[in-house]
Amino acid sequence: MSKMFDHVVAEVLGLQVRLMACQARLAQNTDSEALHDLRTTVRRLRSLLRPLRGLPGVDQLEGAAKAIGDMTTPLRDREVLAEQLFERHQDEAGQRRLAGEGVVFASVAASTQLQKLLAVIDAFPHFLRSIQQQELVPDLGKRIDKRLNKQWKQIVEAVHDPAHDRHRLRLLIKRARYGAEAYPQLSRIGKSMRAELKRAQDDLGHWHDLLQWLTQAEKQADLAPLVAEWQQQLVKAERQSDKTLARLLKHIDAR
Repeated sequence: MSKMFDHVVAEVLGLQVRLMACQARLAQNTDSEALHDLRTTVRRLRSLLRPLRGLPGVDQLEGAAKAIGDMTTPLRDREVLAEQLFERHQDEAGQRRLAGEGVVFASVAASTQLQKLLAVIDAFPHFLRSIQQQELVPDLGKRIDKRLNKQWKQIVEAVHDPAHDRHRLRLLIKRARYGAEAYPQLSRIGKSMRAELKRAQDDLGHWHDLLQWLTQAEKQADLAPLVAEWQQQLVKAERQSDKTLARLLKHIDAR
């Protein structure tokens, strides 16, 4: 039990340092990957916390992390769209999406959401040690393992469902992958299965991006030149994701 508490505390402290580094990079606009790295760090934090739900302090920290995700999702989506536009030689449209990027980054760094997250995560290790000292959780490892196993069962059920929802399945796969990364000592997902999950997540992510871009094109006139190409790519992405999911299903059934 002590080792698992030590693991979680160490992970939280490491993520706290990364959050502070991301905040500094955003404030100074040092590089274009700062926002992405902030979101990745928050994602890792939420994956670490998900199996701990119900413990003191977890809801507050998870809520603060979710607020960062909600705030930065449209900003990151705009960055990804800009990258796509540059690749398609739509430079003016791409530049419009990145206009004022430095100001946007600075506003994220100074936001109340990020300030709150940093404050809550700073106190969280104390909550964990208090739980440990009071022996409120007899076997933390067993508790986490049960939650991770539930996540895996959800994927298995979804992949076996012929009418599966691609978007929901993409989210389930992300949770399982990131949960395995957060708790490698408990994960039942081997190296080859992790590779299959990543492939499925990437293909479903590409499909989801195309769907979002086409939706935005309905209201953003400067995206019109790419609509026909995106529609063709969407059909291909759907077929590719179906093939990848069929391959994933075979790997799951072979376990």
